[in-house]
Amino acid sequence: MLVSFICYAFNLTLSTWVGGVAMRYRLYSRLGLPGGTITRIFSMSIATNWLGYLLLAGVVFVAGMVPIPPRWFIGENTLRIIGAVLLVLVAIYLWACAFAKKRRWTIKGQHLQLPSLRMALIQFAVSSANWLVMGTIIWLLLARQVDYPQVLGVLLISSIAGVIIHIPAGIGVLEAVFLALLAGEHVSHGTIIAALLAYRVLYFILPLLLALVLYLMLESRAKHLRQKNEQKMAKSDAG
Repeated sequence: MLVSFICYAFNLTLSTWVGGVAMRYRLYSRLGLPGGTITRIFSMSIATNWLGYLLLAGVVFVAGMVPIPPRWFIGENTLRIIGAVLLVLVAIYLWACAFAKKRRWTIKGQHLQLPSLRMALIQFAVSSANWLVMGTIIWLLLARQVDYPQVLGVLLISSIAGVIIHIPAGIGVLEAVFLALLAGEHVSHGTIIAALLAYRVLYFILPLLLALVLYLMLESRAKHLRQKNEQKMAKSDAG
């Protein structure tokens, strides 16, 4: 849990390659985990994060909860189609977790396995809760002047835009998408910018500062924790 929190906080601000990949491999390897286990943890974490996104985005987009301004690069009908495709992907994943006969693959020496249906449902629940909390923070900072489903939908669009443009923490992308999609609402540009700046402090900066302190503490105790983990694994193998 500690490593996951540290890596997620760094991932939000410094991109996936730093927080999601490099830091995970460093910390988990320092704690004595083999490379194959680290890869499975990383794969499960990434999949879980985006599974919740697929579910929420699919529902929000299909329901037409995000008004699209005229002459934007994507229309409302296209957004509904995208939402429907996302829901189909969700259904396929759940079906595979429940009924697929082949559940394990080896890719470049790494073993990947489909989770059980129960674990898949937990993935959706945890990830969806995370995205819903993100949307709730922005909604509250906007003083509830915009409907919550619309705020959530704009957040989901801005998140994928940030991934495509590949700017750490989506700096500028989040603000640009919110300003464009909330242009027709009764909320000023200043209010939107202020709310998003406060959101970055609450969801990005403060967790990053805490994660930095925890990271230094973990590094200082890594040798002791590694020995402890190796003893546990030795006992498990002996049993």
